[in-house]
Amino acid sequence: MAKFELKLPKMGESVAEATLTTWLKEVGDEIEIDEAVFEIATDKVDSEVPSEVDGVLIEKLFNVDDVVKVGQTVAIISTGDAISETTVITKEKEEPEIQESIQEIEKTVIIAKDTVQAPVLGQSSTDRFYSPLVKNIAKQEGVTIEELDAIIGTGKEGRVSKNDIIEYVASKKNKIETKETVKVVEEVASKNIEPIAVPKQNAPKVAATVKVESNGNEVIELSRMGKLIAKNMVESVSTSAHVQSFIEVDVTTIVNWRNNVKNAFEKQEGEKLTYTPIFLEAVAKALKKYPLMNISVNGDTVIKKKNINIGMAAALPDGNLIVPVIKNADQLNLVGMAKVVNDLAVRSRSNALKPDEIQDGTYTVTNVGTFGSVFGTPIINQPQVGILALGAIRKVPSVIETSEGDFIGVRSKMYLSHSYDHRVVNGALGSMFIKAVADYLEAWDINRDF
Repeated sequence: MAKFELKLPKMGESVAEATLTTWLKEVGDEIEIDEAVFEIATDKVDSEVPSEVDGVLIEKLFNVDDVVKVGQTVAIISTGDAISETTVITKEKEEPEIQESIQEIEKTVIIAKDTVQAPVLGQSSTDRFYSPLVKNIAKQEGVTIEELDAIIGTGKEGRVSKNDIIEYVASKKNKIETKETVKVVEEVASKNIEPIAVPKQNAPKVAATVKVESNGNEVIELSRMGKLIAKNMVESVSTSAHVQSFIEVDVTTIVNWRNNVKNAFEKQEGEKLTYTPIFLEAVAKALKKYPLMNISVNGDTVIKKKNINIGMAAALPDGNLIVPVIKNADQLNLVGMAKVVNDLAVRSRSNALKPDEIQDGTYTVTNVGTFGSVFGTPIINQPQVGILALGAIRKVPSVIETSEGDFIGVRSKMYLSHSYDHRVVNGALGSMFIKAVADYLEAWDINRDF
C-alpha cells in the first residue's frame, strides 16, 4: 500500500491561491488517473484538478469554500489494495486519536471496496470517446449509454463535455419535476408569505438559487462568477474615465475573400475560418504601430507592455463572460491565430481553461456583432486602457467613388467601437488607433493566401 498526496498545482505566475468550490469525489470513492477530484476557482476561472494516480480517496484536507495555497496537499489517495496502520496517517495527530483514526480509515476502505463493485455503463454502440468525469456523472445520474450517444457534444471533435452532461441531466430532471414542488410554487404565488427558495429534487450545482415573491416575481441570486463580473465592472467605471470613438469600416473585400477560401482553409488546416482571427490580426498590427495603447496603469505610473497579448471576450452557456488571452498575438500568422481562437473558444464553453490562459492581457476585443448589435460601448478590462467592440457586418447602400464618378452600390460594412481610458489616452491617440485598425481591414488583399 502506498499513499499519494494530491496537491494544488501551479496555475500561472500570478496565481498563488484558489478557492475550493466543489468536491467531485467522496471519501471511499475509486479514482482513475486523470479523473477530476475537486474543482477550484480563482478570481476569473474555474478549473478541475485531476488525480495523477489510480486509487481510492481516503482523506480530504480542506472543505468547500476554503482557500488553498499553491503546493498545499488537498487530498490523500490510497494507491494499494489494502491500507496499513503505518501509512494511513497523513498528518500529525494527538496520540490518543491515532487508533481511532486507523479504525475509521479501515471502515472507509471496506466501503470503498463495495463501491467499486457497482455496475458500470454499458459499451457504446459507437466509437465515441467519453472522459472518466462524464462517465462518472452519467453513472451517478442514471444516464444510459444510449442517452450519452444521443447528446450533442460541444467539446473537441464533438465530445461530450462536463457542461453538456450536466445540462442534459438538468433538462431531464426539469421535465420530471415533482408535483410537490409545483404545489409549493403555486401556494407561494397565491398567498402573502415570505419569499422562499424553490425546492428542486437533486438540482445540479450549476442551477441558480431562485426565490418566488408573493406577487409572482422571481428573484435569482447571482452566480459566483456573476458577482465577480459585476464587481469588476463597477470598479472599472469608477477607475477609468471612459471615452468612446466610433468608425465605420467597409469589409466587403474581407467578406468576399473569406467566402472564397473558407472551405479550402478548413480542408487544409482542419479549422473553421471565422472573422475573429482576421480582426484580431488587424488589432495586433495597430497595437504594434501605436504601442501607447498597449499599456496598463498602476497608480500614478504607466507600464508600457513588451508583449502584445489580446484578450478575447467569450460568452459562456450560463450567460456570463470570460476573457481568454492570446499571448504574443503579433507573432501569429492567420492560420496560427485561427487555431488559437478556435481552441480558446471551445475550451471557454466547456470550462476547460487554465488560470494562466486568462492572465496578462494587454488589450481586449469583444464581438458584440455576434448578438446582432451594430455597435456598443464596452467597459475597459482593468488595468488595461482600451477595449474594442466589433459590430455586426451588414449589407448597406453606400457611395462608391470611382475615376468615372460616384455610384450607389451595396457594400458589407460594420462599426468599430473603441472605449479607452481618457486619463492616459487622449482623443487623438484613441482615434488614430481605431483608424489604423480600419485601414488594415479595408486594405485587405483579395488575392492573399491564408
